[in-house]
Amino acid sequence: MKASEISTEHAKKNKLFYFVANLIVYREEDKRCLILKRGDDEKVHPGKYCFSGGKLEWEDFDISNPTRMNGNVYDFEGALEDLLRRETFEESGLQVEDDFYYINSTGFVRPDGIPVMMQKFTAKYKEGEIKIEEGAIAGYAWVNKEEVMTYNCIDGIKEEVIQTIELFE
Repeated sequence: MKASEISTEHAKKNKLFYFVANLIVYREEDKRCLILKRGDDEKVHPGKYCFSGGKLEWEDFDISNPTRMNGNVYDFEGALEDLLRRETFEESGLQVEDDFYYINSTGFVRPDGIPVMMQKFTAKYKEGEIKIEEGAIAGYAWVNKEEVMTYNCIDGIKEEVIQTIELFE
């Protein structure tokens, strides 16, 4: 029997969490990565530098329009990549190439008690001019391995910039 709607009614209470994905945008021409400054009103890490990204949302799983039916299962191929592209464009105005490379994952619990599973990827800058998302992003910088050390970043960001640059060198 196929599902007729997305529901958490039958989900196990201890299995629910936010799924978040971040993208490290790498600009090949000068070997720099984009970091974004979170707004001061953000619940998690206000005012610190991070990467573009966001939460997977129910709208990302429109069961009236799956990419395919896999028996009685609704498949949404490329949902993660679509999330990364959408959030990067919304937060920075940039578009990235189609190849995504895995960096790492982190599980954490937000100050409001919500558990989160976060995955980080990198992709090369494709096109666009920086246009930061008003109200959510307070600033940005393109940084190399040395410059990132001077910014007030969320823990791990500096090391991930270095890892990304070394991946593409």
